[in-house]
Amino acid sequence: MAQVLILGKGAREHALAQTFIASPQVDQVYVAPGNSGMETKGIQILSDIELDDFAAMLAFAKEKAIDLTFVGSEEPLIGGVVDIFQEAGLKIFGPSQAAAQLEGSKDFAKSIMAAAKVPTAHHRTVTSLPEAQAFLTQASWPLVFKIDGLAAGKGVSIIAEEEQARNYLLEVYRTNPAQKLVIEEFLQGPEFSIFSFVGPDGQIQHVPLAQDHKRRFDGDRGPNTGGMGAYSPLPWLNEKDKNRAIQELVLPVLAEMNKQGMPFTGVLYTGVILTKAGPKVIEFNVRLGDPEAQVVLPQLQSDFYQNICDLLAGRPANFIWQKEAYYLGVVLVSPAYPAKSEEKLPVPYYKDLAPLIVNYATVEKDGEQLVSDGGRILTVVGHEANLQAARDEVYRTILANNTALAYRKDIGHAAL
Repeated sequence: MAQVLILGKGAREHALAQTFIASPQVDQVYVAPGNSGMETKGIQILSDIELDDFAAMLAFAKEKAIDLTFVGSEEPLIGGVVDIFQEAGLKIFGPSQAAAQLEGSKDFAKSIMAAAKVPTAHHRTVTSLPEAQAFLTQASWPLVFKIDGLAAGKGVSIIAEEEQARNYLLEVYRTNPAQKLVIEEFLQGPEFSIFSFVGPDGQIQHVPLAQDHKRRFDGDRGPNTGGMGAYSPLPWLNEKDKNRAIQELVLPVLAEMNKQGMPFTGVLYTGVILTKAGPKVIEFNVRLGDPEAQVVLPQLQSDFYQNICDLLAGRPANFIWQKEAYYLGVVLVSPAYPAKSEEKLPVPYYKDLAPLIVNYATVEKDGEQLVSDGGRILTVVGHEANLQAARDEVYRTILANNTALAYRKDIGHAAL
């Protein structure tokens, strides 16, 4: 029987662990560092291994003779964990450090898109306050400001007028006078996420599409977050637009990465906006999205462990996805989120929320009680034959548990 190691600690990694342990070939899943809500039969957390402790990860994988390591979180990928494991002869699924720049640097991603002639927002990259301020004088509003580098889904600001933008820039460059910042035009249209599993031989397997809800409050208002909820598949997107997005956005970027000597293996996340001129790229990430993973992975009907092993070995991977139901997930957060909060709030156990799927993100144990330990706390996922029924099921269960945690009450609104 196989043993799997997952690198990460959030709800996405919990969903991955649940998907791997469902394989008849897997008898043990380890999650480093994981969180206390994940632990159940067959899933063990390694809370003493931090996300940047590659030496400890490698030592554990060797000691336990881990059969497959799957990188869930972006930080280890951008730090080069895949290169380290591969040099040690261990099986790991994810992009190299060079390829992970697609997420690690928004400026790098823009340069790849330009070379591949992939449609995206017009932009300018600046590296100083005077340069950024000068750009504002010739800008059309609103504008999108993106911190170059990892920002946990919170490095994007949409600003509607110049005075607000100038105050934003003063704050950005006060903390880092040499900050690289991508400033781009604001695109309009519905957004969706394409996830592509890519093997080292170039084999590509796409998964059911999903739509995330980035803004903190109902009606898509408030600051950007790591994601407040998602649903999948998308009833409003036709096959023509889906295929066009894959052909014009995903495949050319993968080809360009290969051309530039940085072939991509792992999960490519293409964030797409469907404008009047056609689909355009909002961003690339190099791993499954969170909370999209929580509504996509439960749709898998084939053996995930076998699928990933086949991809890595260059064998045809037979991913089989359900087509009868809609999956909708709502993220429960600290009331202060996305601002930081030290408040420890009680969190419901899975048994209280069954039969829904629960994926824990930032929780810890206080005696017999689970309590919150961060911003996004857990995702509650329901599935029914139609999207409205799935949404009703999730919100009915959340309300029945009288939680003090906060959440959006309109997840899935664009499809309903």
